[in-house]
Amino acid sequence: MDPKLLEILVCPICKGPLVHRREARELVCRADRLAFPVRDDIPVMLEEEARKLPPEEEA
Repeated sequence: MDPKLLEILVCPICKGPLVHRREARELVCRADRLAFPVRDDIPVMLEEEARKLPPEEEA
């Protein structure tokens, strides 16, 4: 993903920062415990597409 894009992207729900997990191909919002998928280098920032992180998974 483009580093400049990562600098400006925020969580669409809380507007908080996101963590890029390259190997998992997702952007994680630690506050909301959601992982947004990255498909073909394009982040899918829709709440209904996000994966809820289980309690045992580190955010």
